[in-house]
Amino acid sequence: MENPRININLTQIRENAERVFENCRNNNISLTGVVKVGAGDIKLAQSFINGGIKSLGDSRLDNIRNLRRSGYQGETVLLRLPQLAEVTEVINYADLSLVSEVVTVKALSEAAVKVCKRHGIIVMIDVGDLREGILPDQIKDFFREIVNLPMLDIRGIGTNVGCYAGVLPTISNTEILVELAEELRDYYSLELPLISGGNTATTRLLSDNTLPEGINHLRIGEAILQGTDITNQRIIKDLQQNNFTMTASIIELKDKPSAPTGEVGYDAFGNIPVYEDRGVRKRAILAVGRQDVKLDGLIPVDEGIKVLGASSDHLLVDVTDKKGCLSTGDELEFYLDYGAILRLMTSPYVYKNYIMF
Repeated sequence: MENPRININLTQIRENAERVFENCRNNNISLTGVVKVGAGDIKLAQSFINGGIKSLGDSRLDNIRNLRRSGYQGETVLLRLPQLAEVTEVINYADLSLVSEVVTVKALSEAAVKVCKRHGIIVMIDVGDLREGILPDQIKDFFREIVNLPMLDIRGIGTNVGCYAGVLPTISNTEILVELAEELRDYYSLELPLISGGNTATTRLLSDNTLPEGINHLRIGEAILQGTDITNQRIIKDLQQNNFTMTASIIELKDKPSAPTGEVGYDAFGNIPVYEDRGVRKRAILAVGRQDVKLDGLIPVDEGIKVLGASSDHLLVDVTDKKGCLSTGDELEFYLDYGAILRLMTSPYVYKNYIMF
């Protein structure tokens, strides 16, 4: 089988999608499944669809275009704020987009008018994480500029936490959305059917039965893909983990000193590496590197293996303490965190191995 490869357990991902979808439905919450980690992978998206999810979100318009061209007819949500240069494409391929700039909303309206196609928007509110969104005290002025624009449906308001500054979702910062929605409905006589309370991190409030009443939409990817919630540092009960692994083959296996010889300067990435001298150790070089994977997102499946470092194309691991014999050409497998999955799925040099039962 080809190497390096990312092993994708589509069956377990589908089962996670089913459970997350059912949980949201039982709590009167609509769900957008976030497939952006797949870099447009249609089979991965299909596992979400097979799990009952009818709305898919991605940050890249190219990936949404691929979904449409593959025959997907469900709702598509552009999660990254639209670029002004792509508004026509947004109208053509996305049903709903997240927005925070008046100039962008006006451009979307103009593009929608030209093709006579209505487009939905969710206005993003920044409740503290300092990524995208309008500050709460500026929201009425923002709506004043957009409320009467033609061919646009203001579907609701939303927020995002955890992805940039690591701000945790709480009852108080999530209630801000509910309160603002009520004010805007009254002030502008709007329906605002969606209050999009966040991502996987917000599911902790749902699990604790503390999600403020009124939050009725979530955008979830990590929980379905990995069964984890990294922002809250938790394994999510009843979901399956380790649905992705990486396999790479050994291209060199030798006993070598654990500390380099000679004057040490900067490495290829501008860092000065520091090495612990542990004497002579058995080291393996694997045919994968930083260009393909996030180094600190690798967790060896087998005990006794330690990741030492990597260059663009070579991953170095200490295998001295691994039980059993290894030879050049053997494969090693690693569990992955979300960032490592993202890099591997994006790399054109990594083979995608789909697992289905």
